[in-house]
This record gives sequence, structure tokens and C-alpha cells, in this order.
Amino acid sequence: MTAAMTAAALAYAARSWPVFPCKPDGKEPLTMHGFKDATTDPAIIRSWWARWPDANIGIATGEPGPDVVDVDVKGGVNGYTALNKLRRAGLLSGASALVRTPSGGLHVYFAGTSQECGRLPEHGLDFKARGGYVLAPPSAINGRCYELNDERVLGATHDWQAARRVLRPPRTPRTVMGPRSDSIEHLAAWVARLAEGNRNNGLYWAACRAIETGSDPEPLIAASTLDEAEARRTVASAARRAAG
Repeated sequence: MTAAMTAAALAYAARSWPVFPCKPDGKEPLTMHGFKDATTDPAIIRSWWARWPDANIGIATGEPGPDVVDVDVKGGVNGYTALNKLRRAGLLSGASALVRTPSGGLHVYFAGTSQECGRLPEHGLDFKARGGYVLAPPSAINGRCYELNDERVLGATHDWQAARRVLRPPRTPRTVMGPRSDSIEHLAAWVARLAEGNRNNGLYWAACRAIETGSDPEPLIAASTLDEAEARRTVASAARRAAG
């Protein structure tokens, strides 16, 4: 197993995915700083697995590593139900790999981004991105291995905030009065005044109203105090909803 683990760790590193060792048959990191120690340096990787030959392989998620949607089946929650909702919403297109986990769950791999990790425990889904990690094949827990089910050369990204909106539909923010009309000018002015905590949901709601009335939502992006990339993702999500 030592040779297989070392070879797999080096193969992930060759894809520019930083790796690090975790406890044999467990998920806890063996290095002092955990995923922060992850590297693509072959010499360091070889030295780690020479020292801990049965260590599991951890991959640090988030760019340059992958982003991973983690589907859980435990505690009476079946994450596959939520996963199917995301599939129907077109939010799983372009996954690069599917990995079956020892518990019967699934890891859905996407190209890495700077998005932060997230959780939807009531839906059995976690999102592993910047600041997270996953165990990768052929790592094992309780003697059962992580298994690669499918791999494709695609490299699309996953929009976690859009996934959250599908599974936790936003409501019109309660703390701010709605705009006086659905004109794009009033909607943009309203978006500009949104308080922290309401900005993402408010922008999504306003974008939906703009699209429903035939207005170009671009002024809403300019008016939003969100990061432009996040604002564009939110408006794109509203456009997908309008398109059905």
C-alpha cells in the first residue's frame, strides 16, 4: 500500500493539487498545521509517506486544488435528494470526478476557486473550497476505501451560492423597505442601500424583478456593494431561475 499511496499523492501533486498526510484509517492531519502544510513538492511528499507509509491522502481544497461538493448519508439525512435538486437546476454540469466515500456518500469534484467552504447540514451537503480538505483515493476509513467512480476532462467550476439559493430559497429582505417601483433605477437605488446581511439575497430578488419586467440587470451589479464576481454570480443565478 505504501507504493500505491505515494504514487497517488505524487499524481495529485502533478495536477497542481497540494496534498498532505492524514492518520491511517482516519481523517486527522499528521502534520502540525494540517492542510496549511499541503504541498506539491515531490521530495516532501516522498519524505512524508516514507515516514508514515500507511497515511491517508488529504487534498487541500480551493484553488489551486479542487472544489468538492461533499454528499453525506447519515443522521437520517440523505444528501442525494439535495444533489438531485442541484442536478435538475443545472448546477452540477462540468464535474471533473465522482468519488464514492466509505460511508456511501459522494465527493463531486470541480475546478478550484477562491470561494469559501460552506455547509447545508439539513440537506446533507458540505462544500469544500478555500480553507478545507478532503481525503482522496485510495485513502480508507474503517477499512473501506474512497473509490473513483468517474473522471472527465472538463474543469468547470461550481457556484455554491447558487446552490444555497436553490436549497434555501431567499426571501425578500425584511429589514429594508422594497423599492417604490420595479423600474431599474429604483431597483438599483434600493440595492445600493441594502445593509450587510441582506446584500446577496436583496440583489437576487431585485435581479429577478428586473428580468421579469424585461430590464437589463447590469445596473444592479454596478449598484451592489458586493464583490463584482459575487454580484455577477448572483445575477446569473436569477437569470437561470427566470429561464426555468
